[in-house]
Amino acid sequence: MYMQGERVICGSFGTRFQQILHMDRIPDSKGKVCVTGAAGFLASWLIKRLLLSGYHVTGTVRDPGNEKKVGHLRRLEGAKERLRLVRGDLMVEGSFEEAVMGCDGVFHTASPVLGRSTTDPKGEILQPAINGTLNVLRSCRKNPSLKRVILTSSSSTVRARDDFDPRVPLDESSWSSVELCERLKIWYALSKTLAERAAWEFCKEYKIDLVTVLPSFVIGPSLPPDLCSTAADVLGLLKGETEKFKWHGRMGYVHIDDVALCHILVYERENAKGRYLCSSTVVDNDELASILAARYPSLPIPKRFEKVDRPYYELDTSKLKGLGLKLRSVEEMFDDCVASLTEQGYLTATTTTTTTTTSMLETTD
Repeated sequence: MYMQGERVICGSFGTRFQQILHMDRIPDSKGKVCVTGAAGFLASWLIKRLLLSGYHVTGTVRDPGNEKKVGHLRRLEGAKERLRLVRGDLMVEGSFEEAVMGCDGVFHTASPVLGRSTTDPKGEILQPAINGTLNVLRSCRKNPSLKRVILTSSSSTVRARDDFDPRVPLDESSWSSVELCERLKIWYALSKTLAERAAWEFCKEYKIDLVTVLPSFVIGPSLPPDLCSTAADVLGLLKGETEKFKWHGRMGYVHIDDVALCHILVYERENAKGRYLCSSTVVDNDELASILAARYPSLPIPKRFEKVDRPYYELDTSKLKGLGLKLRSVEEMFDDCVASLTEQGYLTATTTTTTTTTSMLETTD
């Protein structure tokens, strides 16, 4: 779907979007790794990066024969030679053993997402997140070739608390309050917090080398044909629907390619240890709306949001910065996201002209 040559989409940022899709290949094999939830928004991009870096990749999906769900993976550069898709279900004990066996590394990105019509959030997201993570780790434990596990967690495991000094940026030592998440029904943050804590306990007991990546709100091009909840929320904002972003209040944002690169970086660096926050910018929704409305004047983006009372916070990403990863600006990530949505037909080129502006935000890289 994306491998159509270097055509310009929506001006200069469309060109950069195509450059990202046509990244340089490194043909030499770097070994064998597994990626769970392979058809997902982040996992698809991670697999793209891994293949371009020369890895042999085994990806787990619910149905390897569902071409609509996995076709975009099979069309990736290097997939024919170095990508294998196998069945894996978070809730089926032992279903990941075939996938992880013989792999040097495992990237566990799969995680349940709260549906819009969920009636049982604890049963539909909490237990699947915890049990699914432990299910994967139990399979990893049986693999004698395993060197390291990379778990995709979330910055929501750091910031969902009400007892911090807003003048001090939150870092990887911070953990969200389980009690606060339960009281305010912040189910996603709770599921990620409990799943990551369970992973650390398991890996400590069984001496598994674990590193966790904590992305903020991930923005950028989408490879899967169906929009994930994140891309759908961004599309809604670009079309003037403000409810979702209004309730975000203050939020961190990061480019999907930077998140994928972060996963690979902490896998490859022998000295990478513990947790890594991955976020470029933290911004109030009101400021974000102002930036996007000015940047895409032909789109019906509100220039201001209704003010929502959310605690002020910043994220300290100096630990990731120490590994040398430079993160893209909020303007770049939304430019690439808009170009992708246009390429997929969700936006029309005539409505996505952009105004070149100087970055209004400081990035945390």
